[in-house]
Formats: sequence, structure tokens, C-alpha cells
Amino acid sequence: QVQLVESGGGSVQAGGSLRLSCVVSTSARSAYCAAWFRQVPGKEREGVAVIDSDGSTRYADSVKGRFTISRDNAKNTLYLQLNSLKSEDTAMYYCATGPSLLLRRYGGSWLAPHFYYWGQGTQVTVSS
Repeated sequence: QVQLVESGGGSVQAGGSLRLSCVVSTSARSAYCAAWFRQVPGKEREGVAVIDSDGSTRYADSVKGRFTISRDNAKNTLYLQLNSLKSEDTAMYYCATGPSLLLRRYGGSWLAPHFYYWGQGTQVTVSS
């Protein structure tokens, strides 16, 4: 059984920063791919950033240069540093895990159905 718990969300003004964390609790010692997604009510969940077991990363064009994904494998924790926040970044942010080397398997693509386990989400609200 795998459990993911996000934290770090909150309300900030445009231009501000937040750091999201996601603790992955699992009894398995296998490697995994991890990602952050976000969702606004009435819209589909969209990928924000992904980091695979080999350290490969990908970002949505809308967050490149502003967000940074990282992971601490010793702590089984995933992070997302959000800088230069904009009002359009307002959303519920979810972390998710999927099979190791997911990016290679899907030719660099990373979609929500590729991921097996999901957290409950943490809300990020950016006011202009």
C-alpha cells in the first residue's frame, strides 16, 4: 500500500513563493517516478512537473523557469518549489507516483492515467 500526503499549500500574493512537499509512505523499496499535477474546478487535471527515478525532469511550459521539482529518496519525499507565482497558478496541487522510468516508457509523455497513486491535494491560492 502506498500513501501520499501533501503539505505546504497556502495563500500568497502574486510574485510570491511556496514550497510544496509530498511524503510517500510505502513498504516497497522499488524506485518510482513522481510528479505534481494541479486542477481547477471544472477543468481537467494538468501535469505541472515530473521527476523520474533516474533524475530526469519535465515541466509544463506554463511553469518553466518558475517551478522546480526535486526529490529526497532517503526521505521518500517529493518537493515542488513555486516561485514568481501568478494568479493562474491557483489550483489544488496533487502529487502522484508511477512506475520507474515512466518517461522512457512513454516517450517523454507523462499523463495522469500513467500514475498509480495519488495524494489528497494541497490548495494553492495566488491573489493579484
